[in-house]
Amino acid sequence: MNVFKQVKGLIEDQLAAMVAAGELPDGLDFGRVGVEPPRDPSHGDVASNAAMVLAKQAGRKPRELGEALAARLRQLDEVQAVDLAGPGFINMRLDPAIWRSELAEILRLGSAYGGSNMGQGRRVNVEYVSANPTGPLTVGHARGAVVGDALASLLAKAGYDVVREYYINDAGAQVDVLARSAYLRYREALGEEIDEIPEGLYPGLYLKDVGAALAARDGEKWLQAEEVEWLPVVRRFAIDSMMDRVRDDLKALGVHQEVFSSERDLVESGGVDAVLETLDARGLTYIGTLEPPKGKLPDDWEATPLLLFRSTQFGDDVDRPLKKSDGSWTYFSNDLAYHLDKFRRGFPIMIDVWGADHGGHIKRMQAGVDALSEGGGRLDVRICQFVTLMRGGEPVRMSKRAGTFVTLREVIDEVGKDVVRFIMLTRKNDATLEFDLEKVTEQSRDNPVFYVQYAHARCRSVLRHAASEVPQVSLDAAALASVRLDCLTDSGEIALMRRLAEWPRLIESAAEAYEPHRVAFYLYDLAAALHGLWTRGKEDASLRFLLPDSPELTTARLALVQAAAFVLASGLQTFGVEPAEEMR
Repeated sequence: MNVFKQVKGLIEDQLAAMVAAGELPDGLDFGRVGVEPPRDPSHGDVASNAAMVLAKQAGRKPRELGEALAARLRQLDEVQAVDLAGPGFINMRLDPAIWRSELAEILRLGSAYGGSNMGQGRRVNVEYVSANPTGPLTVGHARGAVVGDALASLLAKAGYDVVREYYINDAGAQVDVLARSAYLRYREALGEEIDEIPEGLYPGLYLKDVGAALAARDGEKWLQAEEVEWLPVVRRFAIDSMMDRVRDDLKALGVHQEVFSSERDLVESGGVDAVLETLDARGLTYIGTLEPPKGKLPDDWEATPLLLFRSTQFGDDVDRPLKKSDGSWTYFSNDLAYHLDKFRRGFPIMIDVWGADHGGHIKRMQAGVDALSEGGGRLDVRICQFVTLMRGGEPVRMSKRAGTFVTLREVIDEVGKDVVRFIMLTRKNDATLEFDLEKVTEQSRDNPVFYVQYAHARCRSVLRHAASEVPQVSLDAAALASVRLDCLTDSGEIALMRRLAEWPRLIESAAEAYEPHRVAFYLYDLAAALHGLWTRGKEDASLRFLLPDSPELTTARLALVQAAAFVLASGLQTFGVEPAEEMR
């Protein structure tokens, strides 16, 4: 049950009663009426904007409408108090029985609590990572991987049918550079002396393994061959080798994608031709010239006739070329083919997670999806800003294997996948992130992953101690769901119950906004409520979770602890983080 939806229903019932009584006009649109936790808990349990958003429709002043609605809400059994703030915000304090009822619901559902049918089984394709297969994944790729994976899990929990996908960019010039670099290492593996890596090739030592593996498979077969012979073979071998490594790195991070789509396969199977046919049939292509790029003088610019897509008809700033001046397809055309393919595979909702350097491509891609799907498809792009890797406040710049960047696997090996995943979600995706290898392993409140994991471990510790100290109490969740909870009256206990009850609303709001970082903020606040209650028990023995001389109160408090463990575990699992049973 979602308490906030329940309260919204109560408000809408009273508004409907006001309409029936002639106090409000017919035809009011309640769609913008919201109910949420107040920013300041001292203002109440829930807050609503109902009077603010309905005042204009109703022809009433917000404060006046708020007073009239508040008077009706005060008569409800579920409501203890109603106050108005500012120009008409409604703050309500609910009967604690509502929070206790929700606590029992958590115990009945366990970690499944918070799941929603908001998505109604609609299909969503979430594409993320999609790094060029030219080197190991970096700590920068890790952010997109974690954001995409957590978003996919969040949408699945909210009731969407989600497919996770990786797009292999294996059709551009960069994979030819990869092949030439791997060929150099192949020659090296066969005994040829390799001095300085020529400019323009990839220098990373990781390609030594690729060259050695090719030499082991094919021997000297390609040593005397012309490039036209060995290039496609080495390219395929190198791409497959790098993608095997990418899959291994993603597995180490806990990322499992169901679909890997190849750009090269799509192009060679006529995917780009299908884009041109579709756009041509709708009159959305023409031969034209582009304006000179900003900063170019007229005599630096040669106006070349190009095949253009009328993307400005769909919200883009300029029309976009589909072919280059040499007649080859642009990267944009290939990307359009990929998204048309996704739409034809049955994904009207497409979410791409991109790096910070791709922000300028969003409008054109959204215009293309709109045009190709005739408005039936929607593309949303989440941009992940840069990650700065630090150690004790100092930047970390070099990798033993890559030479120029720090690999994802090196970071996972040092701090663990759970730390990487959680920390990557502690900031909104479009904000830069500092990842300090020392701070993320500190055991302090300033380290959010430790603080949240410690809260779950503390819950598990309390329940283990209960098994020995109060053996007469059943710790079975179903049994705890049926115990009397009305003895939970302390303000800290009620505050923790309120925070737990926010989980279903948080799932829906975070899924609707495509913002998994909201879960991290929620888990930190929930952990703070749990730790705060435990600390008060150290100072006041009557507030301890285990009171052997008060079995009824102990049982109720254990129900609260078990519910907190369920929600903490549910949140961590949404992140792909294993809930800690104990802290070492």
